[in-house]
Amino acid sequence: MRYRLQVGAVALAFALVGSVALAADDHGRPEPRAEGRPGMAAPRPGAGPSGRIDGRGQVLDQRYNHGRYYPPVGTVRPALSGEYRAYYRGGNPYYFNGGVWYAPRGPGFVVVQPPPGIVVSVLPPYYSTVWFGGNPYYYADNVYYAWQPDQNGYAVVDPPENADQPAPPPDNPPAATDDLIVYPKNGQSKEQQAADEFECHSWAKSQTGFDPTQPGGGVQGGDVDRIRNNYNRAMSACLQGRGYQVN
Repeated sequence: MRYRLQVGAVALAFALVGSVALAADDHGRPEPRAEGRPGMAAPRPGAGPSGRIDGRGQVLDQRYNHGRYYPPVGTVRPALSGEYRAYYRGGNPYYFNGGVWYAPRGPGFVVVQPPPGIVVSVLPPYYSTVWFGGNPYYYADNVYYAWQPDQNGYAVVDPPENADQPAPPPDNPPAATDDLIVYPKNGQSKEQQAADEFECHSWAKSQTGFDPTQPGGGVQGGDVDRIRNNYNRAMSACLQGRGYQVN
């Protein structure tokens, strides 16, 4: 009996020593970084989350039926994966990838809300087109973008007034002209076609000075037909580049 008790005591001692060593080893290791786990950071205000979280801790954004998952603001990444573009605002760098904005933090990167004024040449791969005051806005991950014809890009902008009450797309957007018949070749929605026509109109007007929504195209002088033709050519080129057939 005494022998068995001694063996049991020795085994218990080894177990205690092993537990203390393991705890000391864990204490010396760096804490793992949160990669968008539930509870790591609250969803950004106004993003319209449904409360649904995917296997990577990303929150479903249902505003405007957007239906995409994004990591919450504050989520830390040790590195940026995939392709990304770097932008600067106020001397600070921001990185854009898949509709998500990042900023440097220590040795890694943190998900942030981008400041208004950053201009991107290409919209996120997934976005929702919404209309306010007759103008299209592009929404993704609680960020609004608006077309800037003078910069030939899309600027991050503040949310429009009454952001929760978007208007339907106009039946006749400002770009509409009797001289052109436009057909979507890639299944573009009515909202997307209206937005594309609006942007192409803005660009063609800036290039030619002709505005078909104004009497006489807003052109002074007698060369209206030539300027109108230049406008139509610019509109056609812009729309064809966006996947439309123009007759």
